[in-house]
Amino acid sequence: MKTLLHICCAPCANMCIDTLRQEGQEVTGFWYNPNIHPFTEYRSRRNCLRDYAVSIALPLVERNDYGLRPFVRAVADDIANRCVKCYEMRLMTAAEYAAANGYDAFTSSLFISPYQKHELMKEVAEQAADTYHVRFLYRDFRPYFKQGQERARELGFYMQKYCGCVFSEEERYLKASKIIP
Repeated sequence: MKTLLHICCAPCANMCIDTLRQEGQEVTGFWYNPNIHPFTEYRSRRNCLRDYAVSIALPLVERNDYGLRPFVRAVADDIANRCVKCYEMRLMTAAEYAAANGYDAFTSSLFISPYQKHELMKEVAEQAADTYHVRFLYRDFRPYFKQGQERARELGFYMQKYCGCVFSEEERYLKASKIIP
């Protein structure tokens, strides 16, 4: 089965790719992350993924839009609940691409993170599948998170310190300094 794997970063993707390949999936990576800011962070994550994709012969499709303005416009009215808009932007785009380009299914490396809102992501992905008439291949990759992070360190991947958006970066620093927003 041809599966499009939306990838947020190489550290989160490595075990997802391995798992899907072991299942016999024909995996293509899909980079679309308009939420990642600043640009230097976006570029570091993208470039690490590019190098990893080459090293494991993973076809990689890039929708390489640095989306600061569209992302901020989408979440500005409700920053506290920004994650749903972020998931919608990425998973709807992945589903649309999968449907338009002959993939049997799509999924996301986001499903490996214990820090993401798993059920909300799943709900958004199911909506995207319905909207674009393509199968959402649900996998709970969270049991592989620690192993994937260890492998990423062994491989010398760029390891990010926050989810990706400027607001999650702010929260990281506020928590570290014990300032509550």
